[in-house]
Amino acid sequence: MRKIDPRNFQRATRTTGKDINRQIVLNLVREYQPISRADLARRMEVARGMVSPLVNELIEIGLLYEASTGTSRRGRKPTLLHVRDHDRLVVGIDVRLSQTQAMLADFAGRTLAMEAFRTPAQPEELVVQLASRVRRLLEAHASDGECQGIGLVVPGMVDRDTGRLVNAPTLGWRDVDLRDALQTATGIEVHIERDAVACAHAQMWLGRQAGNGLESFAYVTFSDGVGAGVVVDGRVVRGHGNAAGEFGHIPLTMEGPACQCGSRGCWEAYTSNAAIVARYLGRELSDRESYATIRDTGMGVPDVISRARAGDAVALKTLETTARLMGLGLAAIVKAVNPAGIVVGGEIAAAWDLIGTTVAHAMAERTLTTGTAATPLFPEASDQQTRLRGAAALVVAPMFAAPTIG
Repeated sequence: MRKIDPRNFQRATRTTGKDINRQIVLNLVREYQPISRADLARRMEVARGMVSPLVNELIEIGLLYEASTGTSRRGRKPTLLHVRDHDRLVVGIDVRLSQTQAMLADFAGRTLAMEAFRTPAQPEELVVQLASRVRRLLEAHASDGECQGIGLVVPGMVDRDTGRLVNAPTLGWRDVDLRDALQTATGIEVHIERDAVACAHAQMWLGRQAGNGLESFAYVTFSDGVGAGVVVDGRVVRGHGNAAGEFGHIPLTMEGPACQCGSRGCWEAYTSNAAIVARYLGRELSDRESYATIRDTGMGVPDVISRARAGDAVALKTLETTARLMGLGLAAIVKAVNPAGIVVGGEIAAAWDLIGTTVAHAMAERTLTTGTAATPLFPEASDQQTRLRGAAALVVAPMFAAPTIG
């Protein structure tokens, strides 16, 4: 699934399908709405007569609608076009170790309602609770529109063919049926995706782009786990077995703290939320149980950041050390895929004013050229709903994606 760039596109000719031009029209309306047919034709550099049939098709199938009229210096006022998103609903679900959130939104990503609950220890119980809460959300907002699908974001690797959660180290779940089970329980189509990839989708499809709309970038999330969603030319890089982007489980050292994946010295074991809190408390992550011990303290990364801002020397040192370790891992991403930019998300990004310079310097130390050393870093510190917007994007994006040709 590839995104069409409404600022840099090549329209179809007689030798290519009109599906491309129809999708370009849809994306132009989405980007510049409200917009007239005449303005669409000017942006596509074609005659209005070529645009009108495409617009009429999109109106007929319910993707566009005509509303307000614009101004004109002479002649008839133009009727303006909008994407039909206000009465098309989606449920976004974000599963994390400590908490699961469910959001009801429209196709523009506007939140209508939200629910949160403690993530059950067993996946079967999670499906039961989710089905109940999805039904409640949709019943309460039945007058707002019809649900077009459910986007389910999980902290682990997903088999896109079967929809099974292959391995979620932070949850301790392997080979779990979530997509089909939730689809059966709700009667609604479910789209499932790994958390970092969903965050990359949120950047591409549902606004507030920290990376300034880059078509090639990496979204790296530092949270309960650490992972990356890599996008090249508007398309997510998935790898042969859909496992690309697991940079969190590349070791910084062959020794080091225990990782929840079972290895030692992983980047995640140095920079996840639990690792940051353990560093502040002077604790060692020696096994999986030690992660639970850290969680039981009730302290989180926001607490460490708050103490650092208050002048706590240990907290400041903790952030400095973490920042350097973040930068060393980001250098591996730069060397592997050479993105145009990296968006940094997760709780630690809220401390970017304290850590950003150290992260950038550490990354530059391990890169190989002056150009890659200058890879821009974009913190996403203020958005707490990136994963939920990413979940919604799993349902929304196919409507706007470039068609598959051939």
